[in-house]
Amino acid sequence: MLSQAGIPILQIDAFADEPFTGNPAAVCLPEVEPPADWMQQIAAEMNLSETAFAWPSGDGYGLRWFTPVAEVDLCGHATLATAFALWETGHVDCDDDISFATRSGVLKVRREQDMIKMNFPAEPATSCEPPNGLAKALGAEILWCGQNRMDHLVKVANEQSLLDLRPDFASLARLDTRGVIVTAAAERDNVDFVSRFFCPMLGIDEDPVTGSAHCCLAPFWAGRLGRDELTGFQTSKRGGVVCCEVIGDRVELSGRAVKIFYGTMSAPQAGA
Repeated sequence: MLSQAGIPILQIDAFADEPFTGNPAAVCLPEVEPPADWMQQIAAEMNLSETAFAWPSGDGYGLRWFTPVAEVDLCGHATLATAFALWETGHVDCDDDISFATRSGVLKVRREQDMIKMNFPAEPATSCEPPNGLAKALGAEILWCGQNRMDHLVKVANEQSLLDLRPDFASLARLDTRGVIVTAAAERDNVDFVSRFFCPMLGIDEDPVTGSAHCCLAPFWAGRLGRDELTGFQTSKRGGVVCCEVIGDRVELSGRAVKIFYGTMSAPQAGA
């Protein structure tokens, strides 16, 4: 049971320079950790790719992420949105760093002017044979395939091949991973690589901008381009830029955020 009569809730566009771009996330800021079933109900009600819940814990905050149908182990854009929300609402001083205790360990976030920088675990993919039917489900030739603990990573021939994908989401939902990251070298200025991310098994056919996917993309492209600082662009309809730096077994992901709305919501009732 929570003590708050009204819990702050915000919608934030993450990895965005202006409203209605990047990836929207809902951020709920209760005083204590809510029941998991209530958090899942709120995520289903918000019906965004992720709803984040953050509450004071020790010297930082606890943080959990939910899609409309399931909890996930790691989410970049909703972490960025949560940090922005805590600074925006005055829960945390704008000059202070934030530590989040999560299912993927402690994630540290800091602010440098208008950029939000997140220190995440690197999630490199190991080369593997493409699952049966994956190329057909994507509608493209697979030049390289790998897998990490969450996703498959697929490289296609070029940026146009990536843009032309029309996936069979029902087939992709039957894979034994969270989703499929598809990438190619960029053919546009000031960008090193482009990507798309499909996650139908968690109720998200195509995610607009996926921070956690860049924990895999950054080491993949760093090894091929021979440098640790890279810029990725996720080519969804909304689109978004993710600045990446590989630092040993960690990846620093950076981006901006924009507030869309701020309000309050009812707390769980006793016994909920």
